[in-house]
Amino acid sequence: MKALFKLPLTILVLLAGACTDLDLEPQSNTTSSTLFKDESAYRAFLAKIYSGFAVTGQQGPAGNSDITSLDEGFSNYLRQWWQLEELSTDEAVIGWGDEGIQDLHNHNWTTANQFNRAIYYRIFFQVSQANEFLRETTDAKLTERNVSQTTRSDVKTYRAEARFMRALSLWHGIDLFGNIPFYTEDTPISSEPPEQFNRSDVFDFIDRELQAIENDMVAPGQNEYGRADRAALWMLQAKLYLNAEVYAGSNRYTDCVAACKKVIDSGVYSLQDNYRELFMADNNLSPEVIFAIPFDGLNTQTWGGTTYLVHAALGGKMVDNMNDLTGAELKDEAAKVYGVNSGWFGLRTTSAIVDLFPDVSGVTDERAIFYIDGQSKEIGENGIGNFNEGFAVPKYTNLTSLGDPGSDLTHTDTDFPMFRLADAYLMYAEAVLRGGSGGDAGTAVNYINALRQRAYNNDSGNITANDLTLDFILDERARELYWEGHRRTDLVRFNLFTENGIWPHKGGVPEGKTTDPYRNLYPIPAGEILANPKLQQNPGYF
Repeated sequence: MKALFKLPLTILVLLAGACTDLDLEPQSNTTSSTLFKDESAYRAFLAKIYSGFAVTGQQGPAGNSDITSLDEGFSNYLRQWWQLEELSTDEAVIGWGDEGIQDLHNHNWTTANQFNRAIYYRIFFQVSQANEFLRETTDAKLTERNVSQTTRSDVKTYRAEARFMRALSLWHGIDLFGNIPFYTEDTPISSEPPEQFNRSDVFDFIDRELQAIENDMVAPGQNEYGRADRAALWMLQAKLYLNAEVYAGSNRYTDCVAACKKVIDSGVYSLQDNYRELFMADNNLSPEVIFAIPFDGLNTQTWGGTTYLVHAALGGKMVDNMNDLTGAELKDEAAKVYGVNSGWFGLRTTSAIVDLFPDVSGVTDERAIFYIDGQSKEIGENGIGNFNEGFAVPKYTNLTSLGDPGSDLTHTDTDFPMFRLADAYLMYAEAVLRGGSGGDAGTAVNYINALRQRAYNNDSGNITANDLTLDFILDERARELYWEGHRRTDLVRFNLFTENGIWPHKGGVPEGKTTDPYRNLYPIPAGEILANPKLQQNPGYF
C-alpha cells in the first residue's frame, strides 16, 4: 500500500462530511450508478476509508475538508486520537496556547473542547464511510450492476476490511467516550438521529464483527502494505479483550492470550533489530509492524499524523548550532539530522517517563530517545510554554535507516505503527499475569526479555519470573510503547489515570494531583447533545 493507497486525494466517494447524521447526501453530482460503472471505484472507495486516518479531505494538506465544521490543520484523525491518548498522561505535554489544548494535560477539559470534538467527529465520519461502502457492495447491488466475478471476489475481501476499519473506529469510540451513538449499514437512512448504545453492547458488536469477518480477511502478511489482514484483526481483538473489564464489566484475559498467540504463532512477524528504525521514513520495511497508518510526503500531505509527531517534537537547540544558523543553512542542517526543514516547538515529555529508564542517554536502554542538551528534565511552574524545560522526544524522524531525508522536508514519509509485535508480547504477558489461561509465565518472561535484549543489546536487562509483576508490565509498556497512543488506555485499565495517578503538571500544578474519576471518559461534544435528544452526556459533564 506504500505504492497503492498513498494516492492523490481526489477520490470520489458518496457521503457527506456527516458524523452521526444518517441522512447522507452526495458531495458531488456523481451518483452511485455512474461511479460504479468503473469497477475500480470499489477499490478507490476502500482506499478512502483507509485514508481517513491519515488525511482530512479531498486535497492535501488542507483546502477541501471532509468535515466542514473542523479546522483541517489540526483535526486529523491520528493527530487528535494521539493527543487525547498522550497529552492527558505523563508521556507528553505541549507548549502551545491553542484554546483547549492545555486542558488535556490539566484534566479540566469541557464539553466544548475543540480537540475532543474533532476526534469524535472523525470517528463517526469513518463509521459513516464504512457503512456507505457496505451499502454499495451488497450482492444485490453487484448483481444489479453486472459486476465481474473477479471484482466480486475482491469486494468480498474489501467488505471484510471495511468492517474491520469500522470496528477499529468503534473501539476508539467506546474507549474514549463510553456509550456512543450506534448505527450500521442496516440502519434505515432517515432524518432520525441514531440511538445511543451502552458501551458493553458496542463492545459485543465489535467482538461479533471481528469473529464474523476473520476468515474473509487476508492471511497474515499477505495483504498489500497498509491494508489490514488477519493479524491486524487479532491485534484488535487482543486490545478489546485486555480491556474488557473496563468496557464490558467482565474479564476476557484468556481470549486475549489466544489472540496474541495467533499473532505470534503465525511466524510472519519478528522484532526489528534496531528499535529506532521502527519510527523512521522507511519503517514500511519493518518485519515487526503488523498494521500501520501510511504517510507519504508527496501523496498524503497532512498537518497531522507523523508530520505532526516529527515537527512538533523539534525545537530549541535540537540541531547542532541551530542558533548560529539561519535560512537555507538551518534548513539543510535540520534535514540532515531529522529529515525535516523546521521544528514546531511543541511536544515534550515529563520527568515521570524519563525516570522509568536507567539513563537518559539511550546507551543502556536504546529506547530512551530524549534530547537533553540545553533542556531541563523538570518543567517549572510556568515552563509548559518554554521549550527548554522538559526533555524533548525526537522518537519519530523523517530520515530513512540509511540516513536519507524523506521525499519531502515538510510532510513526512514515516508511517505510524498502530499495531506491532512488541505489543503482542506485552499484552500476552499482562493477560497471563491477570489470570488468562492458555499461556504461561515462562513464555511471558521470554517475550519480555526479547524486548529488553533488543533494548540493551545484550542480556543485562533480562528479568526473572519474580520480576514479572503488573507494575513492571505497566512501566515496561511505557518504555517500549511511549508516544504510540497507548498510555491513557493503559492507565485507565490499571486504575491510575484519574483518582490514583499523579504526574508532573497533571491537574495544572507542577507537582501534579489526582483528578475526578469521571474523567476516565471524555465528554460527548456539547453540540451533539443539543442536536440529538437521544444522547445522554457522560456523568460529571454539563
